Amino acid sequence: MTPRILVFAGSTRSGALSGKTADAAMKELALQGAEVTRISLADYPLPILNQDLEREKGVPDNAVKLARMVMAHDGLLIATPEYNSSIPPLLKNAIDWVSRVKADAQGRPMRAFSGKLVALCSSSDGGFAGVRAINHLRAVLVHCQAEIITPQCSVPRAQEAFDENGDFVEERLRKAMAKVCQTLIERARLFSSRMAR
Repeated sequence: MTPRILVFAGSTRSGALSGKTADAAMKELALQGAEVTRISLADYPLPILNQDLEREKGVPDNAVKLARMVMAHDGLLIATPEYNSSIPPLLKNAIDWVSRVKADAQGRPMRAFSGKLVALCSSSDGGFAGVRAINHLRAVLVHCQAEIITPQCSVPRAQEAFDENGDFVEERLRKAMAKVCQTLIERARLFSSRMAR
């Protein structure tokens, strides 16, 4: 079984360090045999979550599209930056809206994150490597009933962490990302085999 993995970053800024981390993850996942879909949240613009807006107009189409993307994959890998020691608003808003999608196109109940395997990465331009953000992101996704794998890859001083090919300069980071991707793929294959019985 070839696991299908959805990869995205929590920032859409040009040259974003989390985008570079997501690209490194995409490359490693593909090397390890996964089928990878790399998206940008910029392609799914969403208003700030507002329950009055939701009551009046329903869940935005882009939230539904994102939820379907999540459901169509065996696992996710999210690379988050750190804003003020926490999750960036773009990423939190996207997760919040996707969590509001309650049914698929046929009207069947749907919870996109429930039981979904998720790997987490983080990056920052300082020494903390986004670990405060990744811990907050883990808590949010656990609340959404996602299954978060234990290994993670946190990239400190990320402006210096990548070479001209987008690969990690440090062997330590290469090994950490390889471990994250290996664990996600193995868990996805195990889950698929259980479902097939």
